[in-house]
Amino acid sequence: MSGGRGRPSTFFGIRKGQAGVRGGATDYTKRYRKDLFGKEISSNGRFWLTYVDEALIFDEEMVEIYNDDINVLLVFAGLFSAVVSAFVIQSAQSLQPDNTAVSASLLIELVGYQRAASDTSSIPLSPFYPTISFSPSTTDVWVNSLWFISLTLSLITALVAVLTKQWLHQYISVISDISPRSQGRIRQCRYMGLKKWQVPVIIGFLPILLHISLFLFFFGLCIYLFAL
Repeated sequence: MSGGRGRPSTFFGIRKGQAGVRGGATDYTKRYRKDLFGKEISSNGRFWLTYVDEALIFDEEMVEIYNDDINVLLVFAGLFSAVVSAFVIQSAQSLQPDNTAVSASLLIELVGYQRAASDTSSIPLSPFYPTISFSPSTTDVWVNSLWFISLTLSLITALVAVLTKQWLHQYISVISDISPRSQGRIRQCRYMGLKKWQVPVIIGFLPILLHISLFLFFFGLCIYLFAL
């Protein structure tokens, strides 16, 4: 049982006033037969039947909301990761020597050797001589670093979203071959685990992670365009 300012009070994970939403607050008296005296909270008692029924309504609504949010994030994260990957593939080439430019420079140097052989003149050293190490520009390093981090965060968001969907699927799964009391206890254990591991907080943090990824990508894009 919990409550507080700004948050609805709950009883065993079900909001107060939500019970009996199918047909009124006392609808359970019509759906389930009356218990024998002293058997009100037995394993098949009306109390547990009512709890399992109302908990299922609450859980289905909660999981549906979470799944809708996660599905939107998965679609956006997938499309965004594809876009960032295309930029990363292109920009990563700036971190390595341009093989085409190296081949052209060596070809020019070869022509210079042939000319020097005829008039014994000196041959200028190629800028791509093997002893000279290649060093990418600061702009290229910054742009690639930002885009790689952005892609990593986007993929992490998608991974956590998939794991959360699997968690919610296991949470909502119903075990029908046991008594209502056992179903109620299993459901309550799952609900407490959901709160203990802060699953709602994790789901709420995923958009923030994706926003950070977007910011890093656009920041790197601004640096890339400014350097053109």
